[in-house]
Amino acid sequence: MRLTRQTNYAIRMLMYCAAKGDGLSRVGEIATAYSVSELFLFKILQPLVEAGFIETLRGRNGGIRLAKPASEITLRAVVVVTEESFSLAECFETGVVDCPLVDSCALNSALRDALNAFLSSLEKQTIETLIGDRGAIRHRLGISDVAPTQVTRRAAPAALTN
Repeated sequence: MRLTRQTNYAIRMLMYCAAKGDGLSRVGEIATAYSVSELFLFKILQPLVEAGFIETLRGRNGGIRLAKPASEITLRAVVVVTEESFSLAECFETGVVDCPLVDSCALNSALRDALNAFLSSLEKQTIETLIGDRGAIRHRLGISDVAPTQVTRRAAPAALTN
């Protein structure tokens, strides 16, 4: 089975947010990290938000972050949300199938078993397991360990306050 580009980048977007930790991510920085268009990532973002994997925060200092711990987001859940079809062969599709063996075919059964094994394997993997060494992932994705500096108000010198 070949996963779509949409699923691939949905998983990568979740990995980026997990590597970022509690900090907010911006779609633009994720697009830059993976050399993909922001428009493409925005298209992927909506199903991830609807599934409860990502939350968005609007406003000037807004962004996106994981809506739940990375350890609770399985690859199976992401694949189920982002893939449109799991039809490995024509006989998996609903509707009229021209094969006379469709109801009793060993191929259909074998493919169904393979799909179930694939999804079962993905159930055991989470976004957390994918990011492993968070420091190395952060480095490879260009995520800075330095928090942005904040402007602090300095007290006026005593000579100016008298």
